[in-house]
Amino acid sequence: MRILLTNDDGVLAPGLLALHKALRGLGDLHVVAPHAVQSGGSHSITIRHPLLCSRVSLYGDFQAVSVEGTPADCVKVAVNALLPGRPDLVLSGINAGQNTGIHVLYSGTVAAAVEAAVMGLPAMAISLQFHRDMDFDAAARLARGVVEQLLAHGLPPGRIYNINLPEPGPGRPRGVRVAPQSTRALVERLDRRADPTGREYYWLNGDFASLEDDAPTDRVALREGYVCVTPLQFNLTDAALLREMQSWEWRLPS
Repeated sequence: MRILLTNDDGVLAPGLLALHKALRGLGDLHVVAPHAVQSGGSHSITIRHPLLCSRVSLYGDFQAVSVEGTPADCVKVAVNALLPGRPDLVLSGINAGQNTGIHVLYSGTVAAAVEAAVMGLPAMAISLQFHRDMDFDAAARLARGVVEQLLAHGLPPGRIYNINLPEPGPGRPRGVRVAPQSTRALVERLDRRADPTGREYYWLNGDFASLEDDAPTDRVALREGYVCVTPLQFNLTDAALLREMQSWEWRLPS
């Protein structure tokens, strides 16, 4: 099985290195990842300048291609140019910080998995809840177990799983829970500041701290200490509204 590994934290990120180590023996691993951190870049792609690529070697057994582009760029160039053949699976992560709720829309980690699905490939995005002294090696071993279970159920082309791992602690993780993505809006703050010359600027900040979901969503599962698995899709069509609108009487504007 040929596996493409990528992320949005950069080719030398500890989460990617740990995932590569944990997945040894599962398949033929190929790493193509951004040269620098691309967090919050969502599904952006590079069209106004070339994608510069360079080889990276660490510890004698970690071989990778560094791409001066976005996570989605990495998947495109890996599948279309760099790999010896189409991958059987694309894994993106392990991200430093959870990707739940509306964060999914902003996440470069998730975007890489979605780009793979657009190309007809099964993919998984893997994220670790942000906390002090993050142990990516332990998280990667846990992630492998989840990946193997998903593989056992089969991975049709274009399928996407978003996997979030909770902060470890006594009795955590409590298990694995399948839950939908929360759609609650982020509580956002714009901090107004001034630089040394007095020029005004704003710093965007926000969190989910004051939000409580009414349903057992991905945010709730993670907060309660569960590994959360959420199936995603990139088709944004509102199917119910589409059916309603098709029944409307339409006329061409004069």
